[in-house]
Amino acid sequence: MTADELADIVAHLRAVGADGADVEAKASKTALPKSTRETLSAFANTDGGVIVLGLDESSNFAATGVDDAAKVAADLGAMASTNMEPPLRLLIETHEFEGVHLVTAEVPRMSLDKRPCFYTGAGMDRGSFIRVADGDRHLTTYEIQMMMASRGQPTEDLEPVPGATTEHLDSELVDGYVSRLRVNRPYAYKDGTTQDVLRLSRVLVPGDDGQLVPSLGGLVALGRYPQEFFPQLMLSFVHYPSLEAGEGVDVARFIDNVTLEGPIPVIVRDTLVALRRNMSRRSVVTGAGRADAWDYPETALREAIVNALVHRDFSAASRGTQVQIEMYPDRLEIQNPGGLFGPVTVHALGEKTFSSSRNSALLRILEDVPMPGGDRTVCENRGSGIKAMYAALRHAGMQLPRFQDSISAFKVTFPNHALLSDTVVQWIGDLGERDLSDTQIVGLAMLRGGESLDNATYRKATGIDSRVATKELQDLVTRELVVQSGASRWTTYRLHSRLRDWPASDATPKRRAPANRRSEILVALGPHTLSKAEVAAIAGLNPKLTGHWLTTLLREGRVERVGDSPQSNHTRYRRLSGGDDDPDQMVLSFGDS
Repeated sequence: MTADELADIVAHLRAVGADGADVEAKASKTALPKSTRETLSAFANTDGGVIVLGLDESSNFAATGVDDAAKVAADLGAMASTNMEPPLRLLIETHEFEGVHLVTAEVPRMSLDKRPCFYTGAGMDRGSFIRVADGDRHLTTYEIQMMMASRGQPTEDLEPVPGATTEHLDSELVDGYVSRLRVNRPYAYKDGTTQDVLRLSRVLVPGDDGQLVPSLGGLVALGRYPQEFFPQLMLSFVHYPSLEAGEGVDVARFIDNVTLEGPIPVIVRDTLVALRRNMSRRSVVTGAGRADAWDYPETALREAIVNALVHRDFSAASRGTQVQIEMYPDRLEIQNPGGLFGPVTVHALGEKTFSSSRNSALLRILEDVPMPGGDRTVCENRGSGIKAMYAALRHAGMQLPRFQDSISAFKVTFPNHALLSDTVVQWIGDLGERDLSDTQIVGLAMLRGGESLDNATYRKATGIDSRVATKELQDLVTRELVVQSGASRWTTYRLHSRLRDWPASDATPKRRAPANRRSEILVALGPHTLSKAEVAAIAGLNPKLTGHWLTTLLREGRVERVGDSPQSNHTRYRRLSGGDDDPDQMVLSFGDS
């Protein structure tokens, strides 16, 4: 870790006022806190992270330092290698920072085939942790079981169902499935009998007596009524009138409350019908004007429902838990038992097109099962579902969903509002900024809604690539519409403080032009010859913003460049004669400069 990266991390901690999902600060003046082993386990069992020793969170992350940095670093390395199972290999470094010594440790993410990582002194059950927001939480017994199961490919969907026979399969679904396989995969299925096709595709598997019976995956995909054997392998839908379940004593408890049963294709179809019955249509702003749309795009809902049903955990410990959908006035939540499986992480969802499934046999079956009354199959099994969800929401001008993976459960939350409402369009128009791209407008709308952005979130919301996303976000920083915190993988963006409480006005909209920074730049330069970084530090401005105003002053003939090319970090600047003129006499907007 470089000195600049450490400075960015500390600056971000101070700006946010709390630890992060991947950064933990500890005072550690004289020794390692006992909670360090919990954080080691938590980071290893999540996505990795950085521990910074020598910062006092209770004093807004003041640099109190570590008295004996060499000893603390050695103790930390020993703890990670001898007290954790599997052992952890940390990148430990000592830094001089604000006059004291800090110790940093980069904790790697433990590979899936070795989790959970735990503190040996407490054992796996009590010594296993996971990172949640800015804290470390004990893993439950079920979560540990889920991690252990992820070391290999789960096979619950291939288990034979005692007492089930081919009579428990839906003949219409079976006929459609077999016909499709014979056409699309003739090499394996063209000449076989129906039983041969069902056996080869693992819809039927040998039971305890050697006779072919439906597998769990085959039953939930093609069964007439799988709930006869597994009552809770269904979906519940509840529409609440209040913002939280159970709120309000003077209103009805539910607007709608439905239990959706049958095989997965039927549950998907009937759930979409129930959701459509509970949704309304509204007018939204689009690039071409206005359009009527449902509260939630059906494509996005279908993908989320299918994912919840087919990626749920089918282990014995979770067969008493159903997939749940809850609709509130401001959001829709879809939750299934069992978190993400395999190498997929929340951050990677929608970034790459690959498929990793807990129930691989079930997915393979549903890939060729047509939806009732149509030719479309239940799923594609190509890892493209999240991208399709994003595309549908972008097309509808809606905010992207929030994903929450807690190992034991996975939840998708769809906010119920359009990004570009009349109020937001008015607000952006009142900014008076010229040449904002459509994607920058989307980003500003998200920020105004209270979100913070990073490069990945911005890409997912807009569909642009990383290079363009970085360029557009930095342009918003230069315009002083957005403030950047951190750097590298810790970079986040938030709305500039001068815009947070500024509502759109229907009366006399005024341009909220960024402050004229000429005076600050010239005062910072003084009689010296300084680099851009030095000017930025003296003026207390963002380096990008400093560069913008230095370029403006160069063009106006008020400063000159000394030495290297404009692209070099070693380029230096000095004031020219006449630079003492009142810098506020020349005012250019960003559109003019």
